[in-house]
Amino acid sequence: MQFTDAVAVSGARRTADGYLVAEARSVRTGIQLYAGSEVGKPELSVVRVYRPADQVFADASLQSFTHAPVTMDHPAEAVTADNWKQLAVGEVSTAAKKDGEWVHLPLILKDAAAIDEVASGKRELSAGYTCELVWGDGVTPDGEAFNATQTNIKINHLAIVDKARAGSKARIGDGAVWGASPFEDQSGLAPITKEKDAMSDTLKTVVLGDKAVQVAVSDVAAIDAFKADAAKTLSDAKAAHDAAIAAKDADLAKKDAEIDALKAKVLDEKALDAKVQARADLITVAKSIAKDVKTEGLTDAAIRKAVVSAKLGDAAVADKADAYIDARFDILAEDAKKNPDPFAAVVRDGVKPTGDAHTQADDAWNKSVSDLNAWRKEA
Repeated sequence: MQFTDAVAVSGARRTADGYLVAEARSVRTGIQLYAGSEVGKPELSVVRVYRPADQVFADASLQSFTHAPVTMDHPAEAVTADNWKQLAVGEVSTAAKKDGEWVHLPLILKDAAAIDEVASGKRELSAGYTCELVWGDGVTPDGEAFNATQTNIKINHLAIVDKARAGSKARIGDGAVWGASPFEDQSGLAPITKEKDAMSDTLKTVVLGDKAVQVAVSDVAAIDAFKADAAKTLSDAKAAHDAAIAAKDADLAKKDAEIDALKAKVLDEKALDAKVQARADLITVAKSIAKDVKTEGLTDAAIRKAVVSAKLGDAAVADKADAYIDARFDILAEDAKKNPDPFAAVVRDGVKPTGDAHTQADDAWNKSVSDLNAWRKEA
């Protein structure tokens, strides 16, 4: 998270080359006050942030100040090797060091316009740095309560800024776009200590949705129970919804299977023609074996069984498997081909006279024609 912290520039002097060398202090230990909206806690009007000495004066933190760029006002972005030439007007000249509860920063300004602005009264220095904000209520060794702790502090730049506006909560980094700026509590109230913080003893922070709110300790159990009931209701509703969806999916799958089965039963024209021809051939063979057998309304298997029964008797098919009956039918069909039924042949080919009967029929025909033409001869 990005923060700013400002102090006044002091001990300024010019070098022979016109540079401005100054002394400053920044990023002190102790408690700093921030608006809750600036540190991700809009539900809190004020957040008390603690900077422990072991974090402010850690070697990695102090080393990050060395040669840090100095800018005029806070830039909208971090100062890096890509943009320092456009943004920097100077730098921290030597290593930072501990100065009581502050970090001591010797710096040098090299830009003429920036030096003129400082000479005209723009004399506050606001540190722009990043840190990790660890949330958790606690009490400092001096007895001050806090809501969060800054750790892993790393400087990015130092900004020369105008003097902060006056007021009961004057912003040190007034107008800063870099990050959260602390404010000074000038209300005259004594620091909040654990002994005096009666309110903190009767309040507890609970999370509702994506918000953290403070409620009376006596209400926490009821709120937790409400949250548990709401979570169970939501879970039950989701389970019922999932079950309904699963049932609907199963029903749709069943319908799809039924449709696929019906499609499989539908014959195309070629298959239908083949089936009709096969049925006609079966009936023809059946009639050639047993001309009086009834085939209407019977399945193919039933026709074969009826033919075998008509030809060999009911005992030939009683309690017999379809495969047995089919085999007996095939044998009868082969016999019918070898010894065709005369009646069936007549039905198939019609009556065809042969031998003397054929000659007599021709003579009779010729005589009838001659009789019909007798009148012509008389005439």
